[in-house]
Amino acid sequence: MAKSYTVERVTTTSASVDRVHGLVSDFHEWPRWSPWEDIDPEMDRTYGGAESGVGARYAWEGNRKAGAGSMEIVGDDPQRIDVDLRFTRPFPSESRMQMLITPDGDGSTVVTWRLVGEAGGVARVFSMVRSMDSMVGPDFERGLERLRRVAEEE
Repeated sequence: MAKSYTVERVTTTSASVDRVHGLVSDFHEWPRWSPWEDIDPEMDRTYGGAESGVGARYAWEGNRKAGAGSMEIVGDDPQRIDVDLRFTRPFPSESRMQMLITPDGDGSTVVTWRLVGEAGGVARVFSMVRSMDSMVGPDFERGLERLRRVAEEE
């Protein structure tokens, strides 16, 4: 039986909802803020489907640490983007990633990055030693800080 998990981190930015949404809904923008883009400078990236929003696809093939997998945006509205995330390496897994982009009353934007899935097989065994939150949470924190900086640049 698989073990379900949820990893979630939150930040606030002075950037607009539209600005943050544009950086998240277009995979071509992810190299500017994603915490994983600099793990392997030689990583192969492939973009497909829609330019952004629903149907946009991104795949990567990298070194042992970066692994290999793909993402596809399966839901997109002004305040929520849903992404199917699939890893093929280092071990197969499927998760749903969500970015909630909520206007705050003072003109700022609250960004919630959430990952939901079930650890089965090798991932389940590994999760008995180290939780998904401890593995992914620090990456989300670093990515949200980078996203905040990039969103506030322009």
